[in-house]
Amino acid sequence: MERPMIIAIANQKGGVGKTTTAINLSAALAKSGKRVLLIDIDPQGNSSLTFLDPREVEYSIYELLTDPSIPPEAVIKHTRLGGLDILPSRISLAKFESKLIGEFDAPFRLKDRLEPLHPNYDFILIDTPPTLGLITVNALVASDYLIIPIQSSYFALEGTDDLLETVEKVKARPNPKLQVLGIVITLHDKRTTLARDIFEQIKQVFGEKVFTTVISRSIRLEESPAYKETIFTFAPQSSGAVEYSSLCEEVISRV
Repeated sequence: MERPMIIAIANQKGGVGKTTTAINLSAALAKSGKRVLLIDIDPQGNSSLTFLDPREVEYSIYELLTDPSIPPEAVIKHTRLGGLDILPSRISLAKFESKLIGEFDAPFRLKDRLEPLHPNYDFILIDTPPTLGLITVNALVASDYLIIPIQSSYFALEGTDDLLETVEKVKARPNPKLQVLGIVITLHDKRTTLARDIFEQIKQVFGEKVFTTVISRSIRLEESPAYKETIFTFAPQSSGAVEYSSLCEEVISRV
């Protein structure tokens, strides 16, 4: 069976451009001719809102993970962008952890439910919530690779130790093949000395794992989800579109 590359995008710190990266990297991969599935496994559902009207969503990732009778095909939605499908989320996903407490297969639910979909896609990207709970663990257990967005701000590295510790625990037991694909620096303002200093600090900590592409702070990137568009249709000539295209090329070369 053909197998896609499965990439989780995670950082338990909120506001670091995680969903922006999930949306626009998925779109860039689809634009480059790849068959892509974006999985929104964040109860806030912001990736889903970028592509779908909530009224269109009959079943979400929550039903897929908790009801074995629902086939994945019933949950997946096509987006307007050719080659990109989405597996949407809703606020009901917030009940997932309490529902699965004590279930021995709880960390493997996402991995098991994705397997029938493998032949349909080249890449599966997973947008995770800003926590290190059972939902994020499901994403890490299901993935081959992890991309960590880090905001170029004073508290940039705060919390990354906890994330990397969780990665090591996942590698030790449920998913030994998980690797950190790279660190992407986001919301970067190259005009400030502080941002340049933080950039160097992140590179000192993570070395070659840091992607060459840096995602600049951009009004266009912030505005595009409100218009239910990716940066490539909303502002195709913007720095954000150029940078996410460049990040896409780096991701393809690394996997």
